Amino acid sequence: EHFPSIVENNTVGGALIGMPWFTDAGMLYYRKDLLAKYGLTPPKTWDELGGSAKKIMTGEKAANPDFWGFVWQGNAYEGLTCDALEWIHSNGGGTIVSPSKKITINNPMAVEAIDKAASWVGTISPPGVTGFGEEDARNMWQAGNAAFMRNWPYAYGLGNADDSVIKGKFDVSALPAGKSGHGSAALGGWQLGVSKYSANPEAAAEMVFWLTGKEEQKFKAIEGSNNPTYMSLYQDADVEKAAPFMIKLYDVFINAAARPSTATAPKYNETSVAFFTAVHSVLTGKKDGQTALEELELDLKDLLGFSTGKPEM
Repeated sequence: EHFPSIVENNTVGGALIGMPWFTDAGMLYYRKDLLAKYGLTPPKTWDELGGSAKKIMTGEKAANPDFWGFVWQGNAYEGLTCDALEWIHSNGGGTIVSPSKKITINNPMAVEAIDKAASWVGTISPPGVTGFGEEDARNMWQAGNAAFMRNWPYAYGLGNADDSVIKGKFDVSALPAGKSGHGSAALGGWQLGVSKYSANPEAAAEMVFWLTGKEEQKFKAIEGSNNPTYMSLYQDADVEKAAPFMIKLYDVFINAAARPSTATAPKYNETSVAFFTAVHSVLTGKKDGQTALEELELDLKDLLGFSTGKPEM
């Protein structure tokens, strides 16, 4: 009943070690008023996004020099791991390290995706995007200074606040596709489990099952706008009435890609740092994608002791 990528992420050694509580994933925000103004539709591919962003930006900059086509998270931190995973996975380049513990990052599809993102910097995205986190992107977007934004679902409600200049002027969709033929969203969210040191494991497990149950997730979706992990709740009339934008997120979550935290445990943090550092070196023009990912592959071999393999999609 839950999104498959979440269950896979919570499974270690064939055992489910945590229950999904609510989920999160990257998504594309777009100015529907500006798309209409320039005769465009929401982009389905990264190439379409690049073309649309350039067209809108060219038209809007005459009146607003601060306007840009596309904002996202380009600083060297975990947010860049999420963004870059989306670019790579949607292009058929895998998930850095596969669930079967093979290092897959050094492949032509991944190189192409990272080099494409680097080409956005200073063209459709501001030069400063390589220092952006979620709030930097949202602040520029919500000030009316961008046509497209990659961010998490939290930005939807803030963008529609009474004091927002873009209230009612934007919509959301799944992120664009690369050569894989489908978009990909980095999986986020919260899971609940029971510590092996618990003095009352049975009672704790009962509490976990209640908190993560379908009825409670529906309540949290309606009252707290928390994205449920049960797929059927995205077709629930009560949820749609309370949070209509949430229904649009089904396609986002069904194509979510988990970061390789399970495969690389307990060294995921080091893996992610190595990855986003390599990607950032390409975005800032210090290296090309091929060089950066070749070096990253060697670093991950030393760190993890895994062999290399082909991307698993």
